[in-house]
Amino acid sequence: MERVQKVISNLGYASRREAEKLILDGKVLINDKVAILGDKVNDKDIISINGIVLSKNNDKVYYLLNKPRGVVSTVKDPEGRKTIISLIDTDKRIYPIGRLDYDTTGVIILTNDGELTNRLLHPKNNIEKVYLAKIKGIITGEDIYKLKNGVIVNNIKTKSSRVKLKSYNKKTNTSLVELTIHEGRNHQVKNMFKVLGYDVIKLTRLKFAFLDCKDLKSGEYRTLSIKEVKRLYSLGG
Repeated sequence: MERVQKVISNLGYASRREAEKLILDGKVLINDKVAILGDKVNDKDIISINGIVLSKNNDKVYYLLNKPRGVVSTVKDPEGRKTIISLIDTDKRIYPIGRLDYDTTGVIILTNDGELTNRLLHPKNNIEKVYLAKIKGIITGEDIYKLKNGVIVNNIKTKSSRVKLKSYNKKTNTSLVELTIHEGRNHQVKNMFKVLGYDVIKLTRLKFAFLDCKDLKSGEYRTLSIKEVKRLYSLGG
């Protein structure tokens, strides 16, 4: 027996939070009875949302995308902007594992596997994410030290990070900095530089865990192998 919102999430219909909202809005039925938060279901129960019965034989799919600029990391966008979902040719209801900002590029995973999503996003698992940031200004050794040891963002200190100064250009007054973090707060990398007085001009996620998209052009994607999926599950302990 599992809570109905978890089952809905694992089937790839919606995130856990979205599923809870659907339940609170009275749009979820279990065996033709309106579901409430806390209800549990088994394999024989029939779950429907807005009159559509959910298939429990939903094959899991996993995609690695090299996200381009000017695309939002959501399933739908109220402003009508292009979403990363539109870049993937699939009939499955997929969603991104985490988000990248509208103007941020690089590695992002999309799937309909709610269990893997929850594992990889859980703070306790410390999934490594590597970013390359082009910032305005020549970063100092003192500020690199501060980034490594954590800075205060929105009254919370960030965890220790790995930081490498890749290059700097005095003519353009810019620096290229590689930053490895294990958290996933909203706009975290940009905010870490901002509190030290640097604006991020360009931001790319180079790696998510062990995955990179060196072989993918901007906007291209590929299917993850079974071996890669199993390795991701092992990271989410």
